[in-house]
Amino acid sequence: MNVLVILILSSLFYYLYFKVTFFKSNSPIEKKWISTKSRIALGLFIGFYGLNQLFLDLSIIGIIVGIIFSLVGFVSTIIAVRQYKFYLPLVIEEENDLSI
Repeated sequence: MNVLVILILSSLFYYLYFKVTFFKSNSPIEKKWISTKSRIALGLFIGFYGLNQLFLDLSIIGIIVGIIFSLVGFVSTIIAVRQYKFYLPLVIEEENDLSI
């Protein structure tokens, strides 16, 4: 139980951190890249919250809510990881162009 709470809080803090760095960035590609990192953190937050709900409340509604939150969170995390892999080479290329 405590592990899930730590994972929930750390993913929430990472989400907030990436949202702050999103507003500090100037490059459009880098903004999209940082936005996908914040989506990963948000998806993990929702997924871990759903798992925690499964363990805390053993009523029918609690189980249904936990399953829905877990599925939505982890599916959105998978989609965001795919977007992250798409934007990563573009950000590296853009940084190489700026350093030359």
